[in-house]
Amino acid sequence: MGSPYNDLLGHFSFTLTALSFFMRDILLLRILAIASLLVGMIYNFRIPEGPLWLVIFWLFVLLSINILRIVIHVIENRSISFSEEEQELFRTIFHHFPPVEFLKFIRLGEWRTAEPGTILATQGKEIEDLKLIYNGEVAILHDSNEISRATDGTLIGEMSYIHGGEATATVRVLRATRYISWQKGELRRLLKRNPTMDLCMQGIFNEDLVRKLMEQSGVQESG
Repeated sequence: MGSPYNDLLGHFSFTLTALSFFMRDILLLRILAIASLLVGMIYNFRIPEGPLWLVIFWLFVLLSINILRIVIHVIENRSISFSEEEQELFRTIFHHFPPVEFLKFIRLGEWRTAEPGTILATQGKEIEDLKLIYNGEVAILHDSNEISRATDGTLIGEMSYIHGGEATATVRVLRATRYISWQKGELRRLLKRNPTMDLCMQGIFNEDLVRKLMEQSGVQESG
């Protein structure tokens, strides 16, 4: 029969493993996994029946793999260089993205500038791309009536991207606006190949939707 102290070690090891499953940050996930494996090795070494060397060996193998992946992760991140605009987007909107994945994502897009009066989306027509306003202001119109305004950090065409179909509103530029555009087909292929990136984008879509609902509600209350 194992000692209460050793039993606690066993429970603690599995608890760390369970916690790692909740981590969206891959680096934090691996750190928790390493801690769990270390505690598991101590547990299997201290059991009354004697060390379980086979289990300890494979825990050590898994430990080594995770340490190697962390080293590779650190080296890759050190080699990444963002522009000033990319760095700002990474800090503010895409902070859940691993740096390497964010670089792939942002470099797929095309930076553009739109002058006042430019239409970025037309109600009832298909949108070929997903846009993100970096700096500027646009009006959101439904049936020619302005329902809200949007500024930095707002996505345009996300509902069409997620559900398909035509634009549900018209988007007109109010002042010079710099934005980044991703072709929907290329973006879907990228996210399909990168599940972690796809999960991060779902979170960004949700945050953007909540912000738009709050802004629309504010416009209606003040109207």
